[in-house]
Amino acid sequence: MKIAFACDPLDGFKIYKDSTYAMMAEAARRGHEIHVFQHKDMAFEAGKVVANISRVTLTGDNNDWYRLDAPIAQELTAFDAILERTDPPFNMEYIYATYLLELAQQQGARIFNKPEAIRSFNEKLAIAQFPQYIAPTLVSSDTTRIKAFHGEHRDIILKPLDGMGGAGIFRVKDDALNLGSIIETLTDNGRQTIMVQRYIPEITEGDKRILLIGGQVVPYCLARIPQGTEIRGNLAVGGVGVAREISARDREIGEALAPILLKRGLLLVGLDAIGDYMTELNVTSPTCFQEIREQTGFDVAAMFVDALEKQAEAWNS
Repeated sequence: MKIAFACDPLDGFKIYKDSTYAMMAEAARRGHEIHVFQHKDMAFEAGKVVANISRVTLTGDNNDWYRLDAPIAQELTAFDAILERTDPPFNMEYIYATYLLELAQQQGARIFNKPEAIRSFNEKLAIAQFPQYIAPTLVSSDTTRIKAFHGEHRDIILKPLDGMGGAGIFRVKDDALNLGSIIETLTDNGRQTIMVQRYIPEITEGDKRILLIGGQVVPYCLARIPQGTEIRGNLAVGGVGVAREISARDREIGEALAPILLKRGLLLVGLDAIGDYMTELNVTSPTCFQEIREQTGFDVAAMFVDALEKQAEAWNS
C-alpha cells in the first residue's frame, strides 16, 4: 500500500516513544510505501484536493532515522490510505484541514480517522454521548450552575474543552478556595464553555489510556500516574506511565464503544479512564503505542496496521 501520514514535521519526532513513528516502522517493515505531508501542504486546486507530499525512507539509524524525497504535488486519491496524525491544538486551522480532507474523501481518498468524525468528537465533550460510563459532569459557562455543582459534589475538577496535555486543569476541594477566580479565568467571565466533573480519587492509581483499534480493545492500557502533589497524570506534566492489563470495567466500556466508534469512522481511539469512569475520547492522534509494547511485549503498532490493511481491503472489495 501507499500510505501518507498527515503529521507534524519529522525532525520533531521522539522516535523512542512516538506512536506515529511506530506505525510508520511497522508499515515499512511489511513493505508498504510511507509518505508524509503537513496540513499546510494541502490545497484545493483545479477542482481537486492536492498536497505537496514526500516519500520517506526509514534508515534504521536512531540519530538520523529518515530520508525525505523532494515533495511532489499529488492528489490525495493517489494513496491507499491517508492517516491523520497531526497533534493538537485543535484550532480553526485544524478545522479547515478537516474540511479539505473531507472534500478529498468525497473525491475518493481513504482517510483514517475520518475528518468528519474527528471534527464531531470534541475530545472532552464526546463522552457526554455515553453518559452511562462517566462520572457526574457539567458542561457550562454559567457561574451559578458551576457553583451549584460544586455545592453538590464538594470536590471537583474544572477544565477547558480545548486543552491538551493536562493544560488548564484545576481541582477545587470542599473549602471552595479560589473557585470564583478559577471560574472567571477558565470561562473568560462567562464567554467560554468549560467542563466540570466530580473529582475521582482513583486518579492516584493512574489516568488510564485504553486504545481502541479497528473496533477492538487493546488488552493493555497505560496508566499515567501523577507524581508528588500533582493531580494530573499526563506524561506531558511529569506523570509516569505504567502499562498493565485492562480491568474488567475498562474492557466493558471499551467493548461497548469500540464498534460504535468504528462505524462512525474512527479506526483509532484513545479512551481515557480514571477508576471506573471514562473521562475523555481522544481521536486526533492517540498515542502510548510504544510504552505499552516496551513494558508488556504487546505490539500495538502491528495491531493497528492489521486493522488498517483490513479496512483498505474492505474498501477495495
